[in-house]
Amino acid sequence: MYKNYLFDLYGTLVDINTNEHKTYLWKKMAELYGFEGADYKPKELKKAYFEQVEKEKQAVRIKYPQFANVDIRVEKVFEHLLRVKGVKPPEHFGEYTAKTFRVISTKYIKLYDGVTDLLDSLKTAGKSVYLLTNAQRWFTAPEIKMLGLEDKFDGIVISSDEYTCKPDKAFYNIILKRYNLNPKETIMIGNDCKADISGAYNAGIDSLYIHSNISPEITMELKSRFSVMDGDFKKIKGLITE
Repeated sequence: MYKNYLFDLYGTLVDINTNEHKTYLWKKMAELYGFEGADYKPKELKKAYFEQVEKEKQAVRIKYPQFANVDIRVEKVFEHLLRVKGVKPPEHFGEYTAKTFRVISTKYIKLYDGVTDLLDSLKTAGKSVYLLTNAQRWFTAPEIKMLGLEDKFDGIVISSDEYTCKPDKAFYNIILKRYNLNPKETIMIGNDCKADISGAYNAGIDSLYIHSNISPEITMELKSRFSVMDGDFKKIKGLITE
């Protein structure tokens, strides 16, 4: 049916629950910065973090005006928060701080039932399988490895690496061009009606929508060729492989 299968990650392949506002997270992050000699109160650090995220987004918008939707590299935020306290970030500080932040802010993370079977079936059938995700590299790459997905994809494109994200047509064009994919032979599978489905439609790609437990509310016409509205990932296999 198709040669190339693009998958979203969170809410599509992976069930996850995170909370970046919980008090415990910012208490431990303040302690981590204290280890480096940067004195932050938890509430002060939280406020500074979210303010710097917005500043980074604005800087990316200015640098890349061609992108309708932008993303940032969160490791730069963590390094900046150290510098403003007069401390030079140690090597790889941004990366390991991002991973620490993610671990503490995550309540649970797991694959949906049927994910491994579908990905393996596609590979066995000689299909090409790719990941196209709005995500932070230093959150997502370790999670992909931990969940045993590292060898399941022929290519991975993460929004923070590219400074753009779904539903921007530019983000879809990146993966199409990088791996020389024909849009007419490609399908996007995702749980977000705007980012995954509308984005794919505007890029000339068919899609399958799955309404998972963490899908955003559907606020627009669902332009997917296929849909699974009850969140049963196992139903996808019959729709897109036969």
